[in-house]
Order: sequence, then structure tokens, then C-alpha cells
Amino acid sequence: MILEALGSALVGLLLAWAATQRLAHRLPAPALVFATGVAGALFGDFVTHSALGPGTALLSLLGAAVVSAASLSLLLRPAGRRLRRRSIPV
Repeated sequence: MILEALGSALVGLLLAWAATQRLAHRLPAPALVFATGVAGALFGDFVTHSALGPGTALLSLLGAAVVSAASLSLLLRPAGRRLRRRSIPV
């Protein structure tokens, strides 16, 4: 169980690192990205392990990767679109 949790944390770190390398201009601070990646992976591992039971380490790591990627995708900002304020004529 400990190795599975460490492995899922490593999966979250790797996904967060890949996201910061590819999409740094669309993400917030790197510390938040790494924390979200690890937290999402640990939560995904917990949910998958709880649903499938012991003995499914590879599937738990897959669940960790899916939830981590989904969590990281929630941090993305729109690309190339600037928000403009419109002045309302009085």
C-alpha cells in the first residue's frame, strides 16, 4: 500500500511536470500545479483502490493518472484570449 501511494505520487509529479513544460503560459504558479497533480493522483489511487480492492496496483496507478490529469486540466486558462472591459455609455 505504501509503495502504491508513493508510485501514485510520482505519477502525479510526472504529469504536473509535463504540464508545466508544455502549458506553462496557461497555468498558475508551478507550486499549485505540482500540489494539484500529487493530490489528484493520491485521491485517484485511493478511490480506485477502494473500489477494486487489494491486488490491483496497476489499475490503481491508472486511476491515479486519470484523476490527476483531470485535476490538472481544471487549472488551465483560456489561450490567447484577453478579457476586455467594456465601458457602458451613460
